[in-house]
Amino acid sequence: MTSNPQELDPEYLAFWRERHLCTLTTPRPDGSPHVVPVGVTYDPEHGLARVIADKASRKVRNVLAAGPEGARVAVCQVDGRRWATLEGRAHVRTEPERIAEAERRYAQRYGRTPRVNPARVVVEIEVARVMGHG
Repeated sequence: MTSNPQELDPEYLAFWRERHLCTLTTPRPDGSPHVVPVGVTYDPEHGLARVIADKASRKVRNVLAAGPEGARVAVCQVDGRRWATLEGRAHVRTEPERIAEAERRYAQRYGRTPRVNPARVVVEIEVARVMGHG
C-alpha cells in the first residue's frame, strides 16, 4: 500500500497503536543513511510521527544538519508479514509542551513512562507518505 496520510484504513492505524520497536532512518551529512531502533508514535490527526531522543544523539544531529527545511526521514515497523513506513520532513523540537506530548504518547503506546532526561528533545516528522502491508 502506498497512500495519502489522510486516507488510511483502520487496520493500518491500529498497527501504529500496537507496541512495536521501530527504526528511524536519517541522512548523514555525507548523504548515507543512518538507521537506528527507536520508539515511534503516530498522530494521524495532526499528520505527525514523534520520536523522543537525546539532543546529543546522532539522529538529532543528522536532522539539525539538514537545516531549517528539515531532513527527509522514514520510520518503519515490522511484525511478520505486516509492515508500515511513514516518510516526511523531520524537525527537532525543544519546546517543553511538545516534549511532554511526545512523552505522553510514548507512555500510551509502549506502556511505560520514559526515563527522565533533561536533554530530551522530540524529532517531529511531518508525514507526507505512508506505505505498508497489513
